[in-house]
Parts: sequence; C-alpha cells; structure tokens
Amino acid sequence: MKGVQTLKISISGVRGVVGDSLTPTLLVKFAQSFGTYTNGGTVVVGSDTRTSREMVKHAVLAGLLATGCQVVDLGICPVPTVQLAVERLHASGGIAITASHNPAEWNALKFIRPDGIFLSTYQAEELLDIYHQGEFRLADGISMRRVRVEKGALEAHMNAVMACLDVDTIRRRRFRVVADCCNGAGSVVTSEFLKRLGCEVITINDTPNGIFPHPPEPVQENLTQLCEAVVAHGAEVGFAQDADADRLAIVSDKGEAIGEEYTVSLATELVLGKEQREGLPARPVVVNLSTTALIDDIAAKYGCPVIRTPVGEVNVADTMKREGGAIGGEGNGGVIWPEVHYGRDSLVAMGTVLQLLAERECSVSELVASLPKYHMQKLKVPCTSEQAQRMLSAIKARFASHRIDTRDGVKVSFEDGSWFHVRASRTEPLVRLVVEAKTEKRVNELIESVQEYLGAEEFAKPTFAG
Repeated sequence: MKGVQTLKISISGVRGVVGDSLTPTLLVKFAQSFGTYTNGGTVVVGSDTRTSREMVKHAVLAGLLATGCQVVDLGICPVPTVQLAVERLHASGGIAITASHNPAEWNALKFIRPDGIFLSTYQAEELLDIYHQGEFRLADGISMRRVRVEKGALEAHMNAVMACLDVDTIRRRRFRVVADCCNGAGSVVTSEFLKRLGCEVITINDTPNGIFPHPPEPVQENLTQLCEAVVAHGAEVGFAQDADADRLAIVSDKGEAIGEEYTVSLATELVLGKEQREGLPARPVVVNLSTTALIDDIAAKYGCPVIRTPVGEVNVADTMKREGGAIGGEGNGGVIWPEVHYGRDSLVAMGTVLQLLAERECSVSELVASLPKYHMQKLKVPCTSEQAQRMLSAIKARFASHRIDTRDGVKVSFEDGSWFHVRASRTEPLVRLVVEAKTEKRVNELIESVQEYLGAEEFAKPTFAG
C-alpha cells in the first residue's frame, strides 16, 4: 500500500522488512541501546528460523558485545524458551529474534526484561530514548567477552511445562496428534515434547529452515493442510504453531479448525477446574479486550472475575502478576499460565488442552460442543498510522451512545452482549477489527455498520483473518 511504512516500533519490539526498513545499521543500534539499557549485563539471545536470522543475529551480537554484554546464545528456539532462560539464568535481559506471525520477509527484535516478561510501555520508551540519543555504553577490546552457547534451554523449557501438568493422566490417553510447526521455531522442540507426554506424533512442516509452507499466523485459512492431515491419520487433535511457537491453534478430531479463541478458553477451563478441586480461592482470569466472551462464561462457572487489558502480551502478563491471575492470555492462541511463567507458550497450551481432554475422557469436538457458542470475525484494514487515527476517532464519535472502552483503540459493547473492537496494529501497517455476537447474522450487521461508516473510498476493503 502506497505510503505505508514497514518499520513498526512499539511495546512489541522493533520489526520491519529485511532489505527495506530493517537494516543492519538499525539492528546494531537497537542492540547497542539494549546493551546500554542493561548496563552491559548478561543478555540471552534466541531466534526463530527465518532465512534472515543469521544476518539479524550477527548484527545483534555485534551491538551487544560492543557494550560489554555477556551474550548467551540459545540458537533456534521458541520465544518462551528465551523468556524462561532469562529467568533461570538470572540474566539482565533477553532479545528474541522473530517477527512472530508476520510474513517471511519480516524480522524483528523483542526485548525481554529480567523477570522474563517483555518490556512495558514505560521501559520501551526508556530504551527508545537511549536509541534516539545515540550515546551507547562502549567496552574496550580487552573487556569484551566471548559469546556463550547454551545447550540446555529446550530441555529446561519442556521440564518446566511438564512439572505443572498431570503427565500420567495425559500419557494414559495415548493421544494421536498431528503437529504443524510451519517450519518455525516449534520444529526443534514440539515433537519431542508431545512424545514425552505419551503421544503418537505425526509432524508436518517441521524442518527448521524458515521456508514457511503457508502464512505463519495460526488462523483458519492457514490450517487446510493440518485439517487434512488430522483426518488422513485418524488423529484426535491437530496443533498449529506460529513461527516463534508462542501461539497455538487447534484442529478437532473431525478435521475442523475450531478457532484460535478456543485455545485460551480450553486452558482456562482446565486451570480453573483444577484450582477449584484443590480448594484454592477463586482468582482472576486476565485476557485482552479482543478476547472472546466465552472466557467470561467459563470464569463465571467457577466464580472467578475477568480482568481485561489492552492488547499485548506484556499488558496481560503485568496485570496477571499484579492481580494474582490464575490463567490468562489472548484470543490469538496465546496462553499464559503463571505456574510455568508469565509468557505466551504453545507448549503450555498443548499440555493444558491434552490434560483437559484426558480428564474429561472426551474428544475436541465434544468439548467444544459443550461450551456456549459465539460467532466471531477478525478483519484487517491496511492503512497508514494517520488513516488509523482518523478511523478510530470517527468510530468513537459514531458509537458514543453505547458503552465504549478506549484504552486500546475503540471497543464498543451492546446490550445484547455483542461487541466489536477496532485498533491500530502494533506489528503491521493496518487496523484490526474483531466482531463477536451470539449469531452470525448479528456479526454481519455489525461488520456492515462499521464498514459502511468508514466508507470504501478512503480505506482498503477488509480481508477476513479468521
């Protein structure tokens, strides 16, 4: 789209298109900024499998070493592996090299603080101040340290997740699982993790070469191959990860993509039920503004409150930590279980879903049928930042008579329980629209009302995102 900038700097880190906005010079400067921010401390680095990872990694290493950091290199691994390693090694921070669900031509840096959570808005602003000032910490040649290679991070990650699961119950079920790793970071750990849970594992797209066989966002239109494989192999469940393996989508025993909103919903069902059986007091569930209302139904069943935050993993994680959340995450397939760590984790999502299925002695399709039914559509509107702001202002004015939440874009809620949420993406040059209601007819009505008000002349036609 003409005029749309490909460089995105936000609480989600810095990301851009390699060979365009994401240059070696920019990467070195951001790494120097983070090295200065950590005062030359220990920094853990890991990456997904993108073909640009070597260039990005070497630029990052150069910037960190120049500031005197002790760099711990994990190699290819999921983002949650990096987060856990930062905590386990008592590091000053971490950098995950990944553009997550973005297309293959993108790459990014995600900055992690000592507690294994991404930088908050305030902390990210501090880092940006260092970047813009350009006054970086400099180490002399004698004091520069060698990069330390860490081999045990994946093992530690698997053990941390399994320690919080009822592994014996899962193993007795002997699940047959198909896993689609999208040739991303999950390729180096998912099969082994599932085998340790007693599963018969069929993997597709599990070569860690960064050649994505389909767009890496785990949404319905990208799961055709997985759906077919589940049916072909007679599997009980299919799991799809994004490129950095922090998000998970689920395919049922019938070969149907059930929708990524069910991932955090099923994990919530498992954890709240477990805590109730253990006689623990009801604790909050923390999710973002765009997450399905199914979460409210599940939480109400167990007498637990729901706290909603602006979109962004750090917003959910910080609120969970502050409010003592039992479980949380985001409706994009991200599950955060504090018993393991405060970060979205596809291994946590797989483990909790498998345990729920094993405890209930049912199939994925039976489990979904037992829950309240909602209809949701997610759409994208490519636009510039300026267009996005005009769009949000117009919607806020148009729906001012309804209940509005403006903490992150504009969320409008209606008396019948339906709602829509419009916000500018922090990771791509576009606006995201999420609409949910009890009927498909109502969803379409809301989509039409928003689209009609925005007008087709100025803004690109939205495309369905799941």
